[in-house]
Amino acid sequence: MKPLSEQEINSALESLEDWGFDDDKLWKKFEFGNFKEALAFIVRVGVEAELKTHHPRIFNVYNTVTIGLQTHDAGDKVTQNDVDLATAIEGII
Repeated sequence: MKPLSEQEINSALESLEDWGFDDDKLWKKFEFGNFKEALAFIVRVGVEAELKTHHPRIFNVYNTVTIGLQTHDAGDKVTQNDVDLATAIEGII
């Protein structure tokens, strides 16, 4: 898997609302009404990620979930797989 250039990443971010790029990963923070909603979201993201053979960084505190995406097989850089999973996550919301 080939890492995307910074220009390709910035172009992809134009269609990913509120996603950012920092520390060689795409990331976004999601806030929910309560822990139960946050946990349900995490499970749905996990199922989608497994279908795509991708394993995101997921961090949760109560009603807040932060997701970081980078491809381990590409030297922990952002690839098209990360953009595709971010797009799929947006579909979950």
